[in-house]
Amino acid sequence: MDNSESIAEVALVLRSDSGGIATLTLNRAAQFNPLSEQMMAALQAMLDAIASDDAVRVVVLAAEGRAFCAGHDLKQMRATPKLDYYQALFKQCSKLMLTIQQLPQPVIARVQGIATAAGCQLVAMCDLAVASSAARFAVSGINLGLFCATPSVALSRNVSRKQAMEMLLTGDFIDAQAALARGLVNRVAAPEQLDAEVATLTASILAKPAVAVAMGKQLFYRQLEMGIDAAYQLAGQTMACNMMDQAALEGLQAFIDKRAPDWQQ
Repeated sequence: MDNSESIAEVALVLRSDSGGIATLTLNRAAQFNPLSEQMMAALQAMLDAIASDDAVRVVVLAAEGRAFCAGHDLKQMRATPKLDYYQALFKQCSKLMLTIQQLPQPVIARVQGIATAAGCQLVAMCDLAVASSAARFAVSGINLGLFCATPSVALSRNVSRKQAMEMLLTGDFIDAQAALARGLVNRVAAPEQLDAEVATLTASILAKPAVAVAMGKQLFYRQLEMGIDAAYQLAGQTMACNMMDQAALEGLQAFIDKRAPDWQQ
């Protein structure tokens, strides 16, 4: 698709489902998959649908082409230099990022190429991330005179403060191994092994009870924003409720009986 073609004429996000895994693929490869208003709306709609889809156990967020996501659509942003427009745009983006975190299902970023600015934010907001060794990451808005404020929220909750500030103040790229060492991604694989590494991770999650995964994900993010006393209170209540679920009771009984659990009971 060339730049003159209407982005409404193509599917901006592709969805494919298999074995409890929904794969959402950003589909503007020629433009490096920017988070335009339309791209964010398409991704938001798909995530909203998945949230209530019990058949989906894991979401994989992928992208076509050489880039995972190059951030916001800068041409679109520059075309409307109005405060209310920018406020609405970043509100839309923040809603999308929070939706990923609030989704009952774990979301895994499959990062095959560069992830910059809001694209790096997208990786950071996913619960897990597997990167190709060819991937690179940056919050590069500062190079254009724009501090990556909204990406800094996600980035600072993944890597240490000084590492986050260095990326935000310099706009410099880090490679996949540096991203792994800093905690931005979970695993790094050779490009030809990327899908196999994602599959290994998804298989491990799929082997666990959905109710425990969903409760655990919700608890994990809520307690991070609390003081330690409130966090322990919430965690204790979550564990108590989890213990009342049949899956947990079966898991404990299976351990006692020295057998594999039957999560269908």
